[in-house]
Amino acid sequence: MKRLKKGFLGLTLALGLLATTACGTDTSSDAKASEPIKIGVVGEVNEVWDFVKEKLAADGIEIELVKFTDYATPNVALAEGELDLNSFQTKTFMDSFNEDHGENLVAIADTVIAPLGIYSSTVKDVSEIKENDVIAIPNDVSNEGRALLLLQTAGLIEVDPSKKQIPVVEDITSNPLNLTFETLDSSQTARALDDVNASVINSGMAVDAGFIPTEDAVFLEPVTDSSDPYYNAIVSRDEDKDNEVFQKIIEAYQAEDTKEVIAETSKGSSIPVW
Repeated sequence: MKRLKKGFLGLTLALGLLATTACGTDTSSDAKASEPIKIGVVGEVNEVWDFVKEKLAADGIEIELVKFTDYATPNVALAEGELDLNSFQTKTFMDSFNEDHGENLVAIADTVIAPLGIYSSTVKDVSEIKENDVIAIPNDVSNEGRALLLLQTAGLIEVDPSKKQIPVVEDITSNPLNLTFETLDSSQTARALDDVNASVINSGMAVDAGFIPTEDAVFLEPVTDSSDPYYNAIVSRDEDKDNEVFQKIIEAYQAEDTKEVIAETSKGSSIPVW
């Protein structure tokens, strides 16, 4: 009986070792391809990534889109390992997040630039904005600065040039119409339209609210050679930036047929920048 027990124990340990070997975590890129790649996106409308997802499925790469309603959580989720990638933010926004949170997320590929727009339920042209009007703008550092620079380009205010791309409301040096600025979470600026005279809205949030930026914005952000900080990017953790599967995802995204989908689904409001 003791010999039988000993033999049974040996077999159990052998089987356990085999199971552990078969099920153990493999961090190689080949193993990564056998698991869904979780990509964080913002908003419900993601036709471009849906298209890329279908293309990659033919190559045996499964993509899971994880949808968020705000701009802060996807970076936290990526930094904490709950996501493999995210694709929603400008490089400036990512740099600000890294600085504020002590993280080292990196942009591994450019996608599109989605021009910021000024929208209104009461005026049809930016020239109709009048004295003492209230304008809603995003309250995070990068988008607040971008919104103020957009308002400056529209001729409504002037900001301190030493602040470069990240001015805040306190850095306004000229406000001839005595405009009031209401800073809100980026996800709220579209919803605030009924309560303010105008609102600066990110392109993705505008589309989710039913707007076509090129048609409905009373003033749309111009795209120039200096727009690179506002390019949207595919972002990973620094240690994963050379992952082979991620490179295949980039190739599938940065393709001519993807450009066609971007043009069709965004009505020209998102511009490929690769």
